Amino acid sequence: MVEQQEASEDALMTRIGQAIMLLHGGDREEARNRFAELWAQIGEDGDPLHRCTLAHYLADTQDDPGDELAWDLRALAAAEALTDERLAQHDAAVAVRGLYPSLHLNLAADYVKLQRPEAARVHLDRARAASGALGDDGYGDGVRAAIDRLDRRLSDQ
Repeated sequence: MVEQQEASEDALMTRIGQAIMLLHGGDREEARNRFAELWAQIGEDGDPLHRCTLAHYLADTQDDPGDELAWDLRALAAAEALTDERLAQHDAAVAVRGLYPSLHLNLAADYVKLQRPEAARVHLDRARAASGALGDDGYGDGVRAAIDRLDRRLSDQ
């Protein structure tokens, strides 16, 4: 039974990965459609790791800043709902700790778009505080650089 559940979760993560590839390839609409189908499949009460991942990327497919904020807030809430037991599976704890800087950075950027600089600053500070969990790799360097860019932008306002 456990093996069947893990295979099902792996299949879901594969489908999420395929939609991420579409998004990164520039097909936002198809990615948004696939993410929405997956979200409908797992629902608001599904596995928090899947909800976090889906909501995080679904936010990037939104045209409206308010919708983007709503998805980014769902991603953060799902990350915070992860249990220690779930985090122990598949090295998820490392992945989620490394995701927090990006989650908060996205929220800060959403609040900038919505002209709410105080809320943006709160999440930017949280992104910077969580950035110690990032690796010394392309992803970590990119997130840290984005934090610095948004910090300069907020400071110039």
